[in-house]
Amino acid sequence: MRERTHLEQSVAGYRALEREVDDAATLIELGDAEDDAESIAEGERMLHSAAQKARKQELESLLSGEADHNDAYLEVHAGAGGTEAQDWALILLRMYTRWAEAHGHKVEFLEESAGEEAGIKSATIKIVGHNAYGWLKTESGVHRLVRISPFDSSARRHTSFSSIWVYPVVDDTIEIDIEEKDCRIDTYRASGAGGQHVNRTESAVRITHIPTGIVVQCQSERSQHQNKDYCWSMLRARLYEHELQKREEKTKALEDTKTDIGWGHQIRSYVLQPYQMIKDTRTNVETSDTQGVLNGDLDQFMAASLAARIVGAGDAMADIAK
Repeated sequence: MRERTHLEQSVAGYRALEREVDDAATLIELGDAEDDAESIAEGERMLHSAAQKARKQELESLLSGEADHNDAYLEVHAGAGGTEAQDWALILLRMYTRWAEAHGHKVEFLEESAGEEAGIKSATIKIVGHNAYGWLKTESGVHRLVRISPFDSSARRHTSFSSIWVYPVVDDTIEIDIEEKDCRIDTYRASGAGGQHVNRTESAVRITHIPTGIVVQCQSERSQHQNKDYCWSMLRARLYEHELQKREEKTKALEDTKTDIGWGHQIRSYVLQPYQMIKDTRTNVETSDTQGVLNGDLDQFMAASLAARIVGAGDAMADIAK
């Protein structure tokens, strides 16, 4: 049923686009026949809108990776910059949450570690929706913020960093073998709001996969058993994503994007002072609408990164064919 719904939406989107182009062409023809400049301009605006929708549909049609259609886990980690970086991590979390909600996706909060003074040290959310991982997978990396710090009484400009890590939710059709002896399981008290039960019992769970160093944790449920089940699911997803990363020739190795959360490793810079500009260092896409981006308008960056990734994969296949 899920696949059928997706196919119906795809066909309906194509037919709607076809009608929009036909209507725009008819409007332009009528305007030309009656020498109506306003109708011609309206038809051209319709064609421009249709062209943007067509580009997006073209990109979505190319989301053919093994896990592109899956839901996604998204982790946020504060890096260099102390309280400023922890506040930046919270801003990023809100940004991706708003992006997900704007696209009709459901967001589930699985884990959150509050900052010492403000913001968060880390957080994990699950984004449920079609092609969630396909769109978000290019967002993994370090994000750099430059602004006048609200925590600096001298109103000086600060640079801070936080990292994003995205991996797909793995369903039961994919078999992942995990040896329990290769894992370390720790329990601890959940932090933050949650009521008397959560704060007094060690319901939060952390699992470390020793061979790869992958760590997952969950504290969203009141039961330790439920949190442990979530952790095992997240660990399976992380190991699966780890394997996908190794298969992709044009994707950076896992360690490349998870080195230092600091200078020289950012994929995107968000400059709010002395001027306003957000620029992706991989695709050179930039915009001055900083508030719009921080409110979740990320499609232009995702589309450009996805297109570059697909073109790169195509070039690699052409080289192999030669």
